[in-house]
Amino acid sequence: MDDRRKFSRIFFNANAYIAQANIRWPTRIIDLCLNGALVERPPRLNPDSDDLVLHFTLPNSDVSLQMKVEATHQDTDWLGLRTQHIDVESISHLRRLIELNLADTNLLDRELNHFIEQHQNANAAPKNAE
Repeated sequence: MDDRRKFSRIFFNANAYIAQANIRWPTRIIDLCLNGALVERPPRLNPDSDDLVLHFTLPNSDVSLQMKVEATHQDTDWLGLRTQHIDVESISHLRRLIELNLADTNLLDRELNHFIEQHQNANAAPKNAE
């Protein structure tokens, strides 16, 4: 099987919610990486929307993270999310969480550099006129 992942995933079982417009959809995170998450798919959620934001709090803390996401793959039980935007504080906490769960900090540094490069390139790309 061709594994095209560029980011290491960690198992992360935590309550979360996906905000869409003025609605909050409760969910559970299955795993995380610097570039997204795999979550339980909330019933009745329209994952094709452009305004999805994943929110969660780190266990045993008051540290809250949020990221604007897009659905990349789905089935009836789960939803794969890719990060579109994440604030500096949230990415710092996410990086530390992943670092604590990975044995290789050099790998994490390479992934963080790839994440930054990928998102700088996405922001620099011209938008199509409609």
